[in-house]
Amino acid sequence: MKQKKGHFLLRLVIGIIVLLIVLYAGVVAMICIREGSVQKTVPAVDSYDAIIVLGAQVTPDGSPSVQLGWRLDAAYEAWEQKHVPVVVCGAQGNDEPMTEAEAMSLYLGQKGVPAEYILKDPDSFNTNQNLKNAAKLLQNLPGIQKVMIVTSDYHVPRAMALAGDLGFDACGMGSPCKPEYWIKNHAREALAWCKYWARKYLHLPLE
Repeated sequence: MKQKKGHFLLRLVIGIIVLLIVLYAGVVAMICIREGSVQKTVPAVDSYDAIIVLGAQVTPDGSPSVQLGWRLDAAYEAWEQKHVPVVVCGAQGNDEPMTEAEAMSLYLGQKGVPAEYILKDPDSFNTNQNLKNAAKLLQNLPGIQKVMIVTSDYHVPRAMALAGDLGFDACGMGSPCKPEYWIKNHAREALAWCKYWARKYLHLPLE
């Protein structure tokens, strides 16, 4: 009897593990499908009154990582088309010499964006905080009705979902990510989606 019970529990555990793997693979597939529809060129000028650039890794010398540089290049292209406020978001990680917001501000300044157009959020550690802090920075500026969120292509769908939850009238623009980080980026993004759903639908106190 004990042996049968042990076999049943083992099969149950294996079944649960297999189910979780299938569900996780389904989330990754969903990300890939949504990523395929992400706009990677600058939207029409009437689509945005401000630009929000989400942060990523800063290298030890203070320059943006390749992925962050691509986000900033995309944001600069949009800013060139329409000179609007640009919010750069990101706090300082343990392995970063400065806040991501500061490094992003310096990069955009070197490309030609005047300082008065750049708003810095140096306090946010995740996408939800990025968008909440960006909203606070933009709320008192006149004429801001629509925003464009710039981030890596795989990240745009979740950023847009969060923006919708926060009441943004937003469009998104995706920049590329390095092919060798495809698995890592999508694996992490799948976990982030699970966290997002747990917070939104189960009301778990997750940040």
